Amino acid sequence: MGPKKKKKSSGKKKVIKAEQLRLQKEEEERRLKEEEEAQFQAQQEEASRLEKERIEQEQMEKLEAKDQERRESELAELHSLEQKFLSAQQWKTDYRAYGKWEHYLSCDGSPDPAVLQEINTFMSLWRDDQNEDVQLVMEKGEQVLNLIEKLQLLLLDTPPSEITEKETVQYQESILELQNLLHQKYNGATEHLLKTANMYEDSETGNMQAVIKDKNVTFCIWANLKKKVRLKNHVFCDAQHGFDLPKSLAMSSVAVRILHTHYDHVSPLWLQCQSVPRLEVLDSKELTQHSKDNIEEPEEEEKKAGEEPSMPTEEEMCSDGRKTAVSFKENSNSIADINETEEEIEKKSEILDLPSQVQHPLTQEGMDEKEEAITDENIVDLQQFVPVGGVYHIDALQLPPQVKQIKDWSMVEVLDVGLQAYPYPPEEAEDATHPPIQITLRLSDNVMYFEDPVIARWDPAGQQWRTDGISNITYERQAKSITFEMRAFYTIALLQDAHLNMPYQAWELRPTGMDEALLIVTTVFATIQIQIKGNQCMLSSVVVEEKDVLSYVTGKWLSPVDLRAVLKKAGVNIFPGAYSHKYVSVNKKAPLAEVRAYQQMALVASAFAFAWSKWNLEAGQEQVVFKVSEHLKADSVKDWSLYMFNGQKAQKLKITETSEAFSEELEEDSEFHSTLYHMLKDFASKEAIDKVETANFLFIDVVYQLLLATRVLTYS
Repeated sequence: MGPKKKKKSSGKKKVIKAEQLRLQKEEEERRLKEEEEAQFQAQQEEASRLEKERIEQEQMEKLEAKDQERRESELAELHSLEQKFLSAQQWKTDYRAYGKWEHYLSCDGSPDPAVLQEINTFMSLWRDDQNEDVQLVMEKGEQVLNLIEKLQLLLLDTPPSEITEKETVQYQESILELQNLLHQKYNGATEHLLKTANMYEDSETGNMQAVIKDKNVTFCIWANLKKKVRLKNHVFCDAQHGFDLPKSLAMSSVAVRILHTHYDHVSPLWLQCQSVPRLEVLDSKELTQHSKDNIEEPEEEEKKAGEEPSMPTEEEMCSDGRKTAVSFKENSNSIADINETEEEIEKKSEILDLPSQVQHPLTQEGMDEKEEAITDENIVDLQQFVPVGGVYHIDALQLPPQVKQIKDWSMVEVLDVGLQAYPYPPEEAEDATHPPIQITLRLSDNVMYFEDPVIARWDPAGQQWRTDGISNITYERQAKSITFEMRAFYTIALLQDAHLNMPYQAWELRPTGMDEALLIVTTVFATIQIQIKGNQCMLSSVVVEEKDVLSYVTGKWLSPVDLRAVLKKAGVNIFPGAYSHKYVSVNKKAPLAEVRAYQQMALVASAFAFAWSKWNLEAGQEQVVFKVSEHLKADSVKDWSLYMFNGQKAQKLKITETSEAFSEELEEDSEFHSTLYHMLKDFASKEAIDKVETANFLFIDVVYQLLLATRVLTYS
């Protein structure tokens, strides 16, 4: 029995093994078959892909060939449209000439600040005028501020072809002389007030207190007539500025002046006259000629556009320690210093036929790296922080002899020394520790401080704002006041980061009527709406935390240059400067593509809306991406399409704003075009194209100026 069972078991094992071999063979055959099928499928897919790529390549080649065939005619048609920029430039030239003629005919006694003889005569006559009544000085001061504003506008808004280097230096020197003369007159008016301090005697304290103000300046003057320790602090009710003096000063013949100028005549002249990128960028030859040989090289214009400051030498200081106009002029970057970046751009300009004045403002970014870094942490970097809300001159002054009444006579000792500062801390004991002065300032309602302001004091010797010497700062946001202590009496400014509204979160430009449009820039802190109409623009609203603010500047029609100045003065800066890329995480773009986009957007802005796209960041440096929609009615824009442009080729993209990934794939049934205008023309209605062709040249120019000033394609 035993051997038989063993034989049966052995046979069973053979059957199992045979079954396993069969299964393995089937599995191997199935695997080989699947591999063959997969390989065949891959070959089919690869063949299909290659065929698709070949077809797509052929289509692209056909489209590019078609684009090249019509390129010349399209550029010629674009140049015809771009003549509107020249018309705008000529209109502004004529307008400036007309303004001079109107001033000449008016004979109103006011000087032409551009005429050296007239402005010198004006200053000489006022310098000799001994009337130091504060109200008269403030009235005359308003006239002086208007003259300064006109000179600054001449420097900012006059094309290089219309202003010589000699005139530039003359205007800068006139600005400095007018500023100095105005402050001298303020000092004279202060001295006059202090000589008659008893006329302003406070009934409760017996000390003098006076607040005299207009829209440009606020005088807060306190004189210590009673010399009582308990009266060492004071708040000027009409201005809400105040101080708390050390006991030693409370027992002295001292006066305290807080002179708040709502403008800044203290910072270096380059900061006060900080120009926008040159906007007079198109020349008739440059518009009509296609080859680089016919494009002039305006080196002098580029030098002027590239002017940037550096620290002045001692020889360049004015008598009061201010920087002269000569140093302002000489501290410019020369064309020879431009680095390799501009050489690359120069090559592109051959293709794009773009005037070098257009490219230069945006190529400054490659030039400014030579500026010396500030190593002292107490020195304010004026490329990053700017004074907002004016300047507070906080002075301790020696009380002049007071008027004495003797019977019917009023007698006063006359000292021919002028306004004298009261030394604190005392010069003979500089090393000793002296109590600080506490100051409280009520901030202007006409200025937005989005973050706690930086307090800085002016250092005349170093010609810079510094943050040392100031301590125990308390900022009350709701009350709009700031309290701090300082070791001595200083000229104070409140500074704000110039770039805290950059980069923008979004932007939109849409037409609202014939030669009318609305530019909306949304930042982290605010939404700014600017209306454009004809040759002017208007700040229509600034919304912060769902509340309209700065109502005093809204609703006024201004030039783009004036609007920029108003917004920056109010603390709302949406205008990048030459150095801004160092302080903002920018979406860097090729300068020529960016500027060409602004030009062509402006040309069609009467009928098309444009807006921010998230894909602009993904598109790389060489091209810009934005949303576009034909827009003929004054309502919200709904049907957006995406377009990509690199300055020489425009295309409509297949992706939408909600697509999962960026792709340069063309929209179906669309083609390439050499210009954005012709790209939009493919999908536009006749009514839209008619509006583009009949748009006013001044409207186009203002749109272009605002786009170039805000640089929405880079700073969003």
